[in-house]
Amino acid sequence: MNASITNPEYVVPTITPHAFMLRHPLKLINARRFHASVRIMGKKKSNTPSENWLLVPTPPSSSPIVDTHTHLASTFESYRQRYKQGKHETIFDFLRGFYSGRNVESIVDVWCEAPVRKLWREFADSAVDAEDRKNKWDGIDYWFVMGVHPHEAKHYNDEVEAEILEAMSHPRCVGWGEMGLDYHYDLSPRETQREVFRRQLKHAVRLKKPLTIHTREADEDTETILKEEVPREHPIHIHCFTDTPEFAANLLAHFPNLYIGITGVITYTTNLSTSQVIRNLVSAASPSSTSNPSSPALRILLETDAPYMIPANLYDVLPSTLDGEILKGRRLPICHTAMIPWIAEFVANVANNVADSGVNGDKGSTVDGTVSGNVGESKGWTADRVMRVARENARTVYGV
Repeated sequence: MNASITNPEYVVPTITPHAFMLRHPLKLINARRFHASVRIMGKKKSNTPSENWLLVPTPPSSSPIVDTHTHLASTFESYRQRYKQGKHETIFDFLRGFYSGRNVESIVDVWCEAPVRKLWREFADSAVDAEDRKNKWDGIDYWFVMGVHPHEAKHYNDEVEAEILEAMSHPRCVGWGEMGLDYHYDLSPRETQREVFRRQLKHAVRLKKPLTIHTREADEDTETILKEEVPREHPIHIHCFTDTPEFAANLLAHFPNLYIGITGVITYTTNLSTSQVIRNLVSAASPSSTSNPSSPALRILLETDAPYMIPANLYDVLPSTLDGEILKGRRLPICHTAMIPWIAEFVANVANNVADSGVNGDKGSTVDGTVSGNVGESKGWTADRVMRVARENARTVYGV
């Protein structure tokens, strides 16, 4: 058997700074921090916390976890880069080590490289049979989407497209993406990004595949292209949303089956837009919908975009010491699916703050920009409630 990520002989690929930035669209990281981490990794004495810190404490919700956007291969590779002597030698060991007992129900894995990584098939084929999912995936439902990220649009060609089309027929494939526009890094020419975006959308719509959309600082072009290429009723996941609340409102108003992806970036003080989207959604909720714990009052999906964007509020509950090791001043090196409940907890707190402001007489803006008087009726959000709503939304979008 050839060495692979699913067996102990797998050799973790060397990750260069350029490849790291190219293949994985980071929202709030900079190259300087990456280079610093590489230097740290090269030293005999690492500042990286021991891997036991990745075993998260009791979560703020016991509801089943559905991670609608994770880069599983990259997460495992990052783990092996950080912990070269780590105890988990295969992806399945990793899952059992960090997800066991955390009620992880489903994950949607994302393959968005060009050329297409051949590894996708090994992952997908190992999850076809229920017995394999039980024995290899520790009972987790593994699903995937595939497309080409806007960073790599310049590498999109007929061969890449043919491989993606082949993957679309796999029984574990639930969508096309991530794809879209990224005008922040501009790692592919904008005209090429737009052309490749339209090309992928046409195929996905024809195949009736849900869409996983990456958009950053490209509000006008993304909105225009989606409205021109995608039917109103098509299921859409706007992944890791960090753009303007007005942009979100426009998309939500036009596409009734469009949902906003919420990652740990919502917990960062440098990002205010995502929390405002939550406030707008809660403010717009009707009294009847807010009284139902499973209502779609929040048109959101929960996701990690692992291995990136660890929820900042997770650090509030980590112990000061673990096995005699002090964490102070250091950060965990990777995010993973078991951290989803802390994203839900933060969303619930934002939603309840809106409700509190309504009780005090404030009114909130609805998704279409009008004023709502219902904000005071939106109290009662908990991490569990957010998790339940997001879980149903995942069924609506991806059928998982």
